[in-house]
Amino acid sequence: MLRTLCRTGGAIFQQTQRAVPKLCVNPVQQRWASSLPMNTVVLFVPQQEAWVVERMGRFHRILDPGLNFLIPILDKIRYVQSLKEIVIDVPEQAAVSLDNVTLQIDGVLYLRILDPFKASYGVEDPEYAVTQLAQTTMRSELGKLTLDKVFRERESLNANIVHSINQASDEWGIRCLRYEIKDIHVPPRVKESMQMQVEAERKKRATVLESEGTREAAINVAEGRKQAQILASEAEKEQQINIAAGQAQAVLAKAEAKSKAIRLLADALTEQNGNAAASLSVAEQYVSAFSNLAKESNTILLPSNTGYDYLQYAGKDEPKSIARRCWGEQRGG
Repeated sequence: MLRTLCRTGGAIFQQTQRAVPKLCVNPVQQRWASSLPMNTVVLFVPQQEAWVVERMGRFHRILDPGLNFLIPILDKIRYVQSLKEIVIDVPEQAAVSLDNVTLQIDGVLYLRILDPFKASYGVEDPEYAVTQLAQTTMRSELGKLTLDKVFRERESLNANIVHSINQASDEWGIRCLRYEIKDIHVPPRVKESMQMQVEAERKKRATVLESEGTREAAINVAEGRKQAQILASEAEKEQQINIAAGQAQAVLAKAEAKSKAIRLLADALTEQNGNAAASLSVAEQYVSAFSNLAKESNTILLPSNTGYDYLQYAGKDEPKSIARRCWGEQRGG
C-alpha cells in the first residue's frame, strides 16, 4: 500500500514539474521571472528574488532569500518575481499634440516590484500591462501640450506620466520609478518650419544685439563728450580763479608799493626844502604832459597863460630862477 502511494505521488510530481514551464514561463514573462525551480524539499532562494509558493492550488507564502523547506507534492513554486529595478523599452507610437501635429515618440520605463503577491495575482502580464499604460498615458499627456511645450517641458511631461502610471499600478504591486522620452520625431515639413523659425529668431537676436551695441556706443560717446566738457569747464574755472588770484595779488603788491612810496614821500616832505622839491616834481610832470600831447597830435589847444600859470605855480615855494630854467628847457625841447 505504501509502495503504491509513493509510486502514485512520484508520477503526480513528475507530471506537475512537466506542466509548470508550459503554464508559467512564457516568452512575455521571461523578463520578470527565471525558470521555475523544482520542489526539492530543501531550497536556496537567491537574493533580490521572491518565490511565490502555492499549497494545493492556493497561495501559501513567499519564500525569503536563503534556506527554505517545502513539502513535496503539496507545495509548488508558482511564480518567481525579481525585486531588482527593471528597464522596459516603450515601443514607438504616434501621438497628436494640442496644435494638431503628429509626433512619433518612444521612451524607456524604469520600475520595480514592491509586492510580489499583487504582481503575481493582480495582473496576468505585468510587463504588457505597464507598457500599454505608459503608451496611453503618453498619448494623453501629449494631447495637452503644444509642439513647442513638448520640447521645453520634457521633464514635467515625464513626471506627469510617472504619476499617472503609479496611480494605476498600485493595485499590481509595481512602482514606476521614472520615465524618460528617448526620441521625438516630427514630420519633415514641420521640421523645416521649425528650422526657419530658429533662423528667424537668430537673425532677430543678432539685430537686437547690433542695435544695443550701437546704442551703447552712442551713450559712451555722449558720456565722453560730457566728461570732456565738464573737465574743460573745471579747467577754465581754475584758470579764472588763478588769474583773479594773480590780479588780486598784483593789486595788493601795487598798493603796498604805493603805500611805501607815500610813506617815503611824506618822510621826504618833512625834511628841509621838501616842499620845494615836491613843487619841482609837480612842475616837471606838468610840462611833460604837454610835451606828450604834442607828440601824439599836430594840433594842440593850450591856455593863453600856460607859462604864466606855470611860473606862478612853480614860483610859490621855490626860486623863480629855477622855474624859468625849467620852462626854457621845456620850450627849447
